[in-house]
Amino acid sequence: MAFPSVTLKIATSLDGKIALANGQSKWITGDKARAQGRTLRAKHDAIAIGANTARLDNPKLTTRIEGQPDPVRLVFDSKASLDPNSYLVRTAQDIPTYVITSGDSEAARRLASKGVIILFAGSKDGYVDLETGLSLLTHHGIKTILVEGGGTLAASFLRFGLVERIEWFRAPKIIGADGRNAIAELELLDMDAIYQFKRVSLTELGDDIHESYQRIRD
Repeated sequence: MAFPSVTLKIATSLDGKIALANGQSKWITGDKARAQGRTLRAKHDAIAIGANTARLDNPKLTTRIEGQPDPVRLVFDSKASLDPNSYLVRTAQDIPTYVITSGDSEAARRLASKGVIILFAGSKDGYVDLETGLSLLTHHGIKTILVEGGGTLAASFLRFGLVERIEWFRAPKIIGADGRNAIAELELLDMDAIYQFKRVSLTELGDDIHESYQRIRD
């Protein structure tokens, strides 16, 4: 199957946390890092998040760059649980918004009635089948995807070997072990199986650091 090229974008504290234990995450990084993140959005066909990020953050997923069209918005949501009153749904007829879900349901049909594009990808290991979902997205003209969170979705893309590049923003802050991890469990049992990337750039953005990594393939 042909897949879009996937970039994983992460903004964390020094100890790799994306939010407090209660879900608060605004703002870990500073203005310059967030502006660079919006520039990254503008360079991709689509921005992707998981169902939990959509629920907790009610994001806009726009570039907020004058004269720059917004990319397509994707929510990987096995139960089509996206709130019909969320910003993404309320603006779905203005900015193409997809929900990639496991199968047909009343919730999916309700979102479709509000202008959300629904793709049925089936399920794998209890989550949306990412490979099928990405293959479907290629048929909708999507060639590049920026995955923004959360930790479960990031881990799923890594586990299936779908991440080609990582854009990692680090703030000089410590949240602690009770914070939410940038990447959920990968269930690795051997160091030879770890996912390896090569750093290709490092840029200071005020107090923050932006690192770019490219996947190392055998």
